[in-house]
Amino acid sequence: MSTSPACARVLVAQLVAQGVREAVLCPGSRSAPLALALFEADAVGALRLHVRTDERSAGFLALGLAKASRTPAVVVTTSGTAVGNLLPAVMEAAHAGVGLVVVSADRPAALVGFGANQTTDQVGLFDGFVRYTARVTSAAHPDTWAAQAAKAAVLAASGPVHLNVELDVPLVPGADEDAPALADLIAAARPLRRHRPVCGECPAVELPAGPRTVVVAGDAPAEVGAAALALATAAGVPLIAEPSSNARAGGALRCGRLVLAGPLGDEVERVIVFGHPTLSRPVTKLLSREDVDLIVVADDDADWPDPGHRARLVAPRVALPAGAPAWLGRWRAADAEASARVDAVVADAGLTGWSVAAAVWAAAADQSLVLGASQLIRDADLAPVSGRPPGVYANRGLAGIDGTVSTALGVALAVPGRPTTLLCGDLTFLHDSNGLALGPGEPRPDLRIVVADDAGGAIFATLEYGQDRFAPTFERVFATDPAVDLAALAASYGVDVDVVETDAALAAALARPPVGMEVVIARLDRSRRRALSEAVTGGPPASGGPRG
Repeated sequence: MSTSPACARVLVAQLVAQGVREAVLCPGSRSAPLALALFEADAVGALRLHVRTDERSAGFLALGLAKASRTPAVVVTTSGTAVGNLLPAVMEAAHAGVGLVVVSADRPAALVGFGANQTTDQVGLFDGFVRYTARVTSAAHPDTWAAQAAKAAVLAASGPVHLNVELDVPLVPGADEDAPALADLIAAARPLRRHRPVCGECPAVELPAGPRTVVVAGDAPAEVGAAALALATAAGVPLIAEPSSNARAGGALRCGRLVLAGPLGDEVERVIVFGHPTLSRPVTKLLSREDVDLIVVADDDADWPDPGHRARLVAPRVALPAGAPAWLGRWRAADAEASARVDAVVADAGLTGWSVAAAVWAAAADQSLVLGASQLIRDADLAPVSGRPPGVYANRGLAGIDGTVSTALGVALAVPGRPTTLLCGDLTFLHDSNGLALGPGEPRPDLRIVVADDAGGAIFATLEYGQDRFAPTFERVFATDPAVDLAALAASYGVDVDVVETDAALAAALARPPVGMEVVIARLDRSRRRALSEAVTGGPPASGGPRG
């Protein structure tokens, strides 16, 4: 019978053979065989190991690594509540289609339900979110461990998977145990491959000419954003591209959502959607209209956005005849007018979310940019369109603020040599500041974190809850000022900190690419946010709609 350390080494060797190159480990006793195997794999250069003490942070670090590398990453925990702390990252990975291999250590099944220490039923913990779940028993043959690892890695190409591995004592190899070198196990492993037709291999569905068409690009990887931009450019139709669509370049409209909310939006007859749009109420309303043909471009195994249940066609590729030049011209004219209004408001307002977002967007040209949820990504949605846009990442699967710092660390670590900037609000930073807790032996990226500190949740000031009649309750139950010295908090993690209060000071802080880890805190005045938002958008917000 094989020992737990031997089976753990087989599992790790198979994951490496399947192409896994990044692993995040949280310390624990029951997971010791996995920890030893991962350490050995890191030592021989088979993968890169990252160690974190906070499982929630570890899950999002793995998410960021997988998101930027486009290769599944592994996260390993011990048993008990440690596994449960991965749920937020697994949920985000499921809705964003990011490859995450969760390996949770467990006691033998015979101990579950009998009060054994740190033991619960971990199988099924992520049901509804993972593509695959398997219980790998301590009595299973090593070939079974290898097969489960191979299957999990393959299925993780489109989302998270969960391997719950039972590890029985002894948890460490015997002093005289003659184990094969991990490099030999990797060489002997038989990788499992699954052929998936790429989008370019599929014939494009020819769409008829005639309907007044717009292209909407939501959160998406670079190649999807490029396809959206190429289609809109070739056909000569308006492109509304969210910041994390990776299509916000070239001829994309700067203030597309503002134009869509006006009279031109009522004239749209067909919308072609790429990615996962989540940022604006006008777009959500457009996708739900009965009088608009909704065409969704998505791979065969991917989910697709259809909030109003109006989709008429889902296809991996579409072809669009050239649109009427006058249609695009009217959108460009309206976009120029909206852009001028935004610039006029921001020019006289001092340091604002819009000016911070625009400065960060421009400074991150040709770099990686991670955008936190809530208000700042929407402010970036009105930044000038750049000819050299950054590569943008955001957790828009479920649009939560949790795990954002750790996600950005993962993105930065996955693309060495390419500086990374994170733009987020104060609550988002505070929620995951523990992501900055790196041990002395851990890889450290070039990462600049720009925190727009407006003492709470500015986005709620722009919504219906920000009306004066809710003033008695607003600060406590919506704004939630954390009253934390963010500069001191960041400094406690050993990172450089700069506090700015003017646009000029921010520009100076952003003038050079980030070297090492640093935090720039831009202090904003939230009391003006609602009035400025109404001036920018041309009116108060409607009720309902996106908030994250």
